[in-house]
Amino acid sequence: MAKGYMVVHLNVTDPEQFERYREKVPATIAKYGGRYLVRGGAMETMEGDELPPRTVMLEFDSVEQAKAWYTSPEYQEIIGLRLGASTGQAQIVEGID
Repeated sequence: MAKGYMVVHLNVTDPEQFERYREKVPATIAKYGGRYLVRGGAMETMEGDELPPRTVMLEFDSVEQAKAWYTSPEYQEIIGLRLGASTGQAQIVEGID
């Protein structure tokens, strides 16, 4: 089964509120078998339009598991912290077997 990846590009607009989100989210990710592959760090755009300055990539055992995490009560309880503290895009992407 192909892995599932959550890819998020963010611009943090409220660092204090975002920090509260950042403290709470790892436990929700771990509960659904996810792990961080990328969590911020230096980024350089090589082609195309500039993306927001922060990228996060999570790996799950499947797309279904990634969706289960995203829609879980645990994550939905804290997602408002992220949405209120940043702008950007989030996608779930299917990996290759």
